[in-house]
Amino acid sequence: MRHAAKTRHLFRDAGGLRLHYREAGVPSSTAVLLLHGFPASSHSFRAVLPVLGEQFYAVAPDMPGFGFSDAPPPDEYVYTYEHLSQAIEALVDDLGVRRYVLFVTDYSTPVGYLMALRHPERVLGLVVQNGNTHEAGLGETWDTARRYWAEPTEENRAALPDWLTFDGTRDQYLSGLSPELQALQPRETWHLDWERLTRPGNIEAHFQLFVDYQHHVARFPDIAAYHREHQPQCLVLWGRHDVYFDIAEVLAYHEDMDTLEAHIYDGGHLFLETHAAEVAAQLVTFMGDVFDRTAPLSGPPDPR
Repeated sequence: MRHAAKTRHLFRDAGGLRLHYREAGVPSSTAVLLLHGFPASSHSFRAVLPVLGEQFYAVAPDMPGFGFSDAPPPDEYVYTYEHLSQAIEALVDDLGVRRYVLFVTDYSTPVGYLMALRHPERVLGLVVQNGNTHEAGLGETWDTARRYWAEPTEENRAALPDWLTFDGTRDQYLSGLSPELQALQPRETWHLDWERLTRPGNIEAHFQLFVDYQHHVARFPDIAAYHREHQPQCLVLWGRHDVYFDIAEVLAYHEDMDTLEAHIYDGGHLFLETHAAEVAAQLVTFMGDVFDRTAPLSGPPDPR
């Protein structure tokens, strides 16, 4: 009888920051790297990690400013996706991980794709869960953001949705869902997120990340070129009730990918909270397929 792997909760200094991460499985130079979105943390993967750890080495960090990782004030640390990606890359290097399957969602999509654009040879495969890399996914919800990015006046800022609040944090989990699906959402998720978001200076830090998202949008042509050139094995998982990213994004991945696997779930933006078992099973199958096609590493062994 197979038993779920234990999840370890660890800290490590990387890139000048103390980062919290969860891991499961036997440490290896090849891993599944699970990157969370806003406003969450590695807590999102608490039910997935033990399943993946039965067969693979799985790592889920808290990005700077999220979860239990350091959240330096914005006057000491500039919150950009470039900086977040460098911090995660420093952690991965320190762990001795040389190649990985990237799981990205929401705000970790720009983080993961920056890593992929810098080092495409390290990316064995991509799993995209409600993450946007095409104009198709940015519907009318993003109109006020586009206006603010183009002209960052006080008037345009005041027109933005008020999402950096407790109610806005809760809505990331509940928006678009029926009362029946809302009842399946564990309340502790948004309470934990909000407790972490309200550390000194952290609200402004997350506003900086919102502003920097425009540079991710500007990189869409570079991401499309990456897809066309490297054709990474790709699995797209989508909650069809997502009110932030349009479901048209799923088909947009077909524009540049020769092959693509996609699954649409009866969930919302953060549907791992309600569909962790189904997602874990999909990831195990996908990971097995990726590793079956992967040539073994040559060179020095994993330093761990």
